[in-house]
Formats: sequence, structure tokens, C-alpha cells
Amino acid sequence: MRRRAAGGAALDGAVLGAVALGGALGAGARYGVAVALPTGQDGFPWATLWTNVAGCALMGVFMALLDEARRPHRLLRPLVGTGMLGGFTTFSAYALETRALLEGGRAVTAFAYLAGTLVAALLAVAVAAWATRGAVALVRRRRAA
Repeated sequence: MRRRAAGGAALDGAVLGAVALGGALGAGARYGVAVALPTGQDGFPWATLWTNVAGCALMGVFMALLDEARRPHRLLRPLVGTGMLGGFTTFSAYALETRALLEGGRAVTAFAYLAGTLVAALLAVAVAAWATRGAVALVRRRRAA
């Protein structure tokens, strides 16, 4: 089912369903990480840090695999990328936790968290994509030999 939204973009029911399903799975996994890694006595938001960095690494792997795929299913990117990994990672919690650290008088920790998450997430996506492309190339060479 396709309908036109305001602005002329087509709404696709299958894509919306894939994003919703992936989002539910990703958000559920995110909740599981928060339960498994609650904020400790130090008040540092480790669960959000590791969730965002791991989510970025998984996005790097996923995008590299999609780049290598000959004809990925049209719902794969909305299901896994936008939905699952979008639901798993959390910018809003990152912002709220930074604010909480600032309001708690921990400005140095807040800015270290702010910058550290950004750097770690960017490195994670880049290294994961690079490693995945290398692994795919190695597998292809071995199959061709």
C-alpha cells in the first residue's frame, strides 16, 4: 500500500511495518542492555555509552554487508538499519544523561562523555565497516581459489 504524504513522499506500508518491527526489536534490546548494565554508584551512563558505540559498530557491519550484497531485499535496510539499529541506539538518552551529569556538577565528566561517545561511535562505525569489507574480500578470494 502506497499513499502520498504531505510534501509528496510516498508512504509504503511494508516499509513502515519493517521499520516498526525493527524498532520494537531494537528498543527491546536497548532496554535489555539498560537492565543488564544499570547506572552504577558512580552515576556514569555506561549502558548508553556501550549501546551507542555497539550500535554504531553494528551499523558499520550492516552497511558494509549491504554494499557488498548483489541485490539486498528492499525491506532489509528499513528493518535493520532504520528500525532495529535506530531503535537500539539512543541519542535522546545520551543528551539527557549529559545534562544530568552537568546538573550534578560533573562538567568534566559530562564533556568527556559527550566527546568520548562521539569519537568512539565514529571510530566504531569506521573500523567495523573496514573490517567487514576486509573479511568479505578474504572470503571471496578463498572461494575463488
